Amino acid sequence: MTTVYDFSAKTIQGEERKLAAFRGKVLLIVNTASECGFTPHYAGLEKLNKKFAGEGFSVLGFPSNQFGAQEPGSEAEIARFCETNYGVTFPMFAKVEVNGPNAHPLFKHLTSEKTGLLGTEAIKWNFTKFLVGRDGKVAARYGSSTKPEALEDPIRRLL
Repeated sequence: MTTVYDFSAKTIQGEERKLAAFRGKVLLIVNTASECGFTPHYAGLEKLNKKFAGEGFSVLGFPSNQFGAQEPGSEAEIARFCETNYGVTFPMFAKVEVNGPNAHPLFKHLTSEKTGLLGTEAIKWNFTKFLVGRDGKVAARYGSSTKPEALEDPIRRLL
């Protein structure tokens, strides 16, 4: 059975990284954007990352420009924005598409494993969150309006 550990992605620094490097951790995989009404979620994501990192948890951020062109910058600009404005220390990856024929294979997997409302696979907006168990299987999907702090209990249950 396919898990998130079967995929790799380019980091925001441009290096290919196998997600198998996160094997055994609980992950929160999020499509992000710097110019979105939900951009302040970065603060909550960083707080979750710091709170649970010592227990085997990590947030993984994947910028995407697919929703309202709200992530127009280069990888260097995105990295600088996240660090300067939100002190992001969790792994960030290069910009990806999350929907459509050019969607990153990881996001094709995530959306097929946990569909959205009414069974739709497509991601509706920035800051959709996928919670992944230590076994690499997708445990839950949360929409943009779900604040990161609301995920503490589901994360704790998987830890």
